[in-house]
Amino acid sequence: AANAYLDALAEVRRAEGLPATSIAWGPWAEDGMAVSSAEVSRTLRRTGMLPMDPELAVKALERALVLGDTALALVDADWKHFAGTFEARQLSRMLSGIPEVARVTEATTITAEDTPLTEETSALVRKLAGLPEAEQRRIVLELVRAHVAAVLGYAGADAIAPGRAFTEIGFDSLTAVNLRNRLTEATDMRLSATLVFDYPTPAALADHLLTELLGSHDEEADPALPAAVAAADEPLAIVAMSCRFPGGVETAEELWDLLAAGKDTISDFPTDRGWDLDGLYDADPDALGKSYVREGAFLAEVGGFDADFFGISPREALAMDPQQR
Repeated sequence: AANAYLDALAEVRRAEGLPATSIAWGPWAEDGMAVSSAEVSRTLRRTGMLPMDPELAVKALERALVLGDTALALVDADWKHFAGTFEARQLSRMLSGIPEVARVTEATTITAEDTPLTEETSALVRKLAGLPEAEQRRIVLELVRAHVAAVLGYAGADAIAPGRAFTEIGFDSLTAVNLRNRLTEATDMRLSATLVFDYPTPAALADHLLTELLGSHDEEADPALPAAVAAADEPLAIVAMSCRFPGGVETAEELWDLLAAGKDTISDFPTDRGWDLDGLYDADPDALGKSYVREGAFLAEVGGFDADFFGISPREALAMDPQQR
């Protein structure tokens, strides 16, 4: 949030004709958090962020000031690792203009069909093909759980519940790429960096891998049936609806009543948001960071959320930043 504020401040100053440049710095080699904290340093290196030589960083600063951009990033990166981690959830155009990233992307777009089946993979496929379906699934699931446990630092696969979401057990973009790399080596298949987000539990991922291992190489498999085409005159059906609006509206029926009656939802500022209401008000509409009105349309209980659903204890929920909620 602080960095986003600095970027926005630079944009505002530029719009007003004032000088401003916001620079997002990568780690410096001889000073800063990356050097003082071994854990931070390891994490940055794993994402492909390399410590910058201070002399080179100062020269980059001089060039940045000459370029005149409002906001920019100055980093030394191992693009092969950084691009893979940065785009683990989805492809991004942010890095598309960097030649090194383009080369990495082109090198990883070769499809699995272009890669010959190796003897190791053939042995794995033959091993699975000769077993009952339940045993096939058990072997692949145990393979997935073992690698998940290794990535997260658990002693064994027993700690990994097959049906629990990867995001709930601590996976992020970095560990997702790590797991993809391990499973790629274990199965000798080309796997997507978004694997754990496309198949969000160990069980779902194991089913996908089993299908890829056997289905991709089973010449006797039945051809896929064409998807059914919905009738052109299929009626539109609303199967569920929920909403919240100012004025205490929490259902579609209450929203309809509000609109039909033309009710006014303007009310006093809420007192449960930690605002200094007296300090916030200023009769001058041009006063920066102030409000010249004391009323507005507000949602009720915006700080509340279903902590139990997300596995968060009441004590932790109270301490959480409202933006994180």
